[in-house]
Amino acid sequence: MTWITAHEAVELTGVRMQTLYAYVSRGKIRSRQDGGDSRRSLYHRDDVARMAGRQRGQRNAATVASGAMEWGDPVMPSAISTVRDGRLWYRGADAVELARASQLEDIAAVLWESGDGKVDLSAAPVGAAPSSGEAGAIQPGIAAMAGRCVADLPTQGRSLGALRAEARGVLATLVVSMFGSQALQAGGSISQQLAAAWKRPRAEPVIRQALCLLADHELNASTFATRVTISTGASLAAGILSGLATLTGPLHGRAAMSLKPLIDAMAHTDAESLVRERLHMGLGFPAFGHPLYPAGDPRAVALLDSLALPASYASLARQVERLAGERPNIDFGLAALSAVHRLPAHAPLALFAIGRCVGWLAHALEQAGSGQMIRPRARYVGVSPPVEPTVASATRNIARRHRKGGA
Repeated sequence: MTWITAHEAVELTGVRMQTLYAYVSRGKIRSRQDGGDSRRSLYHRDDVARMAGRQRGQRNAATVASGAMEWGDPVMPSAISTVRDGRLWYRGADAVELARASQLEDIAAVLWESGDGKVDLSAAPVGAAPSSGEAGAIQPGIAAMAGRCVADLPTQGRSLGALRAEARGVLATLVVSMFGSQALQAGGSISQQLAAAWKRPRAEPVIRQALCLLADHELNASTFATRVTISTGASLAAGILSGLATLTGPLHGRAAMSLKPLIDAMAHTDAESLVRERLHMGLGFPAFGHPLYPAGDPRAVALLDSLALPASYASLARQVERLAGERPNIDFGLAALSAVHRLPAHAPLALFAIGRCVGWLAHALEQAGSGQMIRPRARYVGVSPPVEPTVASATRNIARRHRKGGA
């Protein structure tokens, strides 16, 4: 077997790096770890050559458009974030490096291209203070955005400065609605207030890091939903409501919460047996692997480096990587964070929603500035319409039926 590097594979196929990763995730191109560099993957040359042939012979418009909807080629321009060479970049800066010492508000300033990302939580409406176990539940945030989206002004026809100011208010509303008055008692940054609301002040540094790492991830499902909504001219809150609704899906924001049943199952069996059983059943592993990071999710690596990983989590991660070839992703990191600091069960989703809201708002600002409406076409695969569906032919058919009936 001949194995080649990612750059050689991209040069041979003529596709983008993200498309190469997508081919790997779909099983179209085999890959393995580079024995000389564990951070790098190698790709089977015969598989790459076969896909290169398809690229040259079958890249019609319909094929390109269809493939782009599932980890394929980029479908719209954006200057906010990208994944390149296995790393996440926020406006050209390494997101992992930014997250080492930044607050979420600092990331907002970067992604919104504003000089100041400070958010005044005291200016947001204060709801009833939830109990410590309920603090951070996403349902009140969805309700708050629903209330704002019918009252706030549309984005169309408004200046970028006005929209940036409103973005701060929308983020504040989301945080306060999810945490109530408890989130205001500690003051300070968003991460400090979340840690105080959960009564876990020692968890603040890793909460801060997680929020920054989650702030944006180019055109994921919830971000695309946000942009589609904003493209109609709807309010910022309406865009965030779309993002929140999409985030609640088990394949997106709730993926971290799907890991808990696997960890609980290890109380009755060892990690290797559990992994082997799931593989025999054809089941996957939630919170592991990512099509854009075939060599491993750098966000997860950074987050897990900040945690004393419980033995059960560490054992599961080792066996999944050994037997399935998949490494932990950011969802695994969120689940581990919650376990280490004994946060509420919904904490991973809460952190995802608040952190990603910063990115949603950045994309909302960018989309509003474009003035374009997102309206793709469907590739129809249903029953074919009549060859000549004209009014004249329909009239002739009706007349013919009447004549037969009269006879």
